[in-house]
Amino acid sequence: MRVSGRANQQEAAHVYGDPATIRKILTELGDTWAVVGLSNNEDRAAYRVAQVLQRYGKRVVPVHPKAETVHGEPGYPSLEAIPFKVDVVDVFVNSALAGTVADEAVAKGAEAVWFQLNVIDAGAYERTRAAGLDMIMDRCPAIEIPAL
Repeated sequence: MRVSGRANQQEAAHVYGDPATIRKILTELGDTWAVVGLSNNEDRAAYRVAQVLQRYGKRVVPVHPKAETVHGEPGYPSLEAIPFKVDVVDVFVNSALAGTVADEAVAKGAEAVWFQLNVIDAGAYERTRAAGLDMIMDRCPAIEIPAL
């Protein structure tokens, strides 16, 4: 999707952050969330967002090359290394790397992919949706979930 001009940007924001899809991912899909980019760095947004997700009953699985235990959950170096089903993949990597993570989420059998604020890859969005997964882009579940 090519976005130019204010009206098109608002349209893209609605498509990538469709309220019905946000609600579905946060309330109807399973509660196991792999958070790609989550480490013990308390200054990073991923650390704080993971805390919020846990408060709302989500199991947060850290995915980071360091494979650290974060918020009491053991970490894994990659999505592929997680030995159980993941329902949602929450992506805290920059847009240049996010598409690869979305493709890995499809291969892992996740039901949804969530790209955090300012993480945008229209091609990844199209591929992920074409594979049958729900997807949200350029939104934060820690902002959205309290509103539900």
